[in-house]
Amino acid sequence: MAPVDQYLMANREDEIALARSAAPESISRDATVLVLGRKGYEKAVEGKNGFVCVVGRSWGGPFDWPEFWNPKIRAADCLNPQAARSIIPIFNLRAKMAMAGSSKAEMLSALHAAYKNKQLPELESGAMDYMLSKSSYLTDEGDHNMPHLMFDTLVKDGKDWGSGAEGSPVMSSPYWFFYPDKQPQMKGLPPILVFLVGVGSWSDGTPAGMHSH
Repeated sequence: MAPVDQYLMANREDEIALARSAAPESISRDATVLVLGRKGYEKAVEGKNGFVCVVGRSWGGPFDWPEFWNPKIRAADCLNPQAARSIIPIFNLRAKMAMAGSSKAEMLSALHAAYKNKQLPELESGAMDYMLSKSSYLTDEGDHNMPHLMFDTLVKDGKDWGSGAEGSPVMSSPYWFFYPDKQPQMKGLPPILVFLVGVGSWSDGTPAGMHSH
């Protein structure tokens, strides 16, 4: 893990604006907005449409992702009501533990315990996220950003959605671990499979091809 300060944004208003930029203004203007503080995520704006916008950090990603502790990651994310109820509690637990200096193993152990004790909700049907911000930084690999929608599901086989088929715009990735050899560590965690569908424009309506980091 990098020093805690590197995961924080200097300006609270900048973080609110980045979080809102994940979705079209028609959605994000009435969304609840969370910002990262020294003890985890805090509510900065109370919304009224059930959506929650937040800037995800690296330790919100799969546990075997090489960039799990990358302090540069700023993933603007606007979750619909179903995803907000299902996924934000996971965000909150991971953020609280990361900011407290917990290890990856400790974070994983806490998640297992929280699900075993029914302290985390089951994934709701229809959970999805908007990730259409021009200003996100999603990875050090290649292009740093891509506008896309994410669908959080309990589907077992990505092929059921045509994921990875030639010419298909659909991709999929397990939520907890990328690699099959890590699957035993998933026992006790909900088998969430995330589908990603790239889109042609950013949240402000400009074509994606017009922007490059």
